[in-house]
Amino acid sequence: MGDRILSDTNATRAQLDERIAIIEDNLRDLVEQAAAYSGGNDEERSSDRIAAQQQELDALKKERDALR
Repeated sequence: MGDRILSDTNATRAQLDERIAIIEDNLRDLVEQAAAYSGGNDEERSSDRIAAQQQELDALKKERDALR
């Protein structure tokens, strides 16, 4: 799993769709990993990573919707 967060101010819709798909895959992986982890530090770190990916996903979807 790689947390690929790409940034480009002039992304096309296809690029945004690709970035969204990558982050959605990252989120699925992180949720699966979080389910397997135990312990406070691991859970907190997983939660933080999931939240960061969700924020990036929300921002990308908003940017994509603005292109419509």
